[in-house]
Amino acid sequence: MKNKLNLFYLIALTLFIYSCSNSNNDRPIGQWDDIIKLSTKDVTFKSTSDSITITTEGDWWWIIGITVNNEHFAIPDNINIESDNYVIKQDCFTVEKKDNNTLYIELDENLTGTERIVVVELEAGDYFDRVIITQDPK
Repeated sequence: MKNKLNLFYLIALTLFIYSCSNSNNDRPIGQWDDIIKLSTKDVTFKSTSDSITITTEGDWWWIIGITVNNEHFAIPDNINIESDNYVIKQDCFTVEKKDNNTLYIELDENLTGTERIVVVELEAGDYFDRVIITQDPK
């Protein structure tokens, strides 16, 4: 009888440990696939004023942040980031969500003498992505 009980505990312990294991094929809870699907994520501009229109396959996303050379620009409070279209304009850039599938980014001429790096961060639920634009100095 004692052997049967020990065998039962051994099987139960094995099943418990196996159920808690995490294989490489397991997907973490909350991890989303790319539901934005940007047409491009990395862009290089010359020093002159330039722009790009980026398309998305996903139609449920919004802009959550913009940085220029590690300086964060807050999105104005009067903008509803989940709306279908809006424009964010600051000193050297214009970022526009034209519709649910089009992101437009325009940079002024880079007269700083150093490389300008602009990062536009996007979100769709628990999925995050970004567009990085590197602009050459004049």
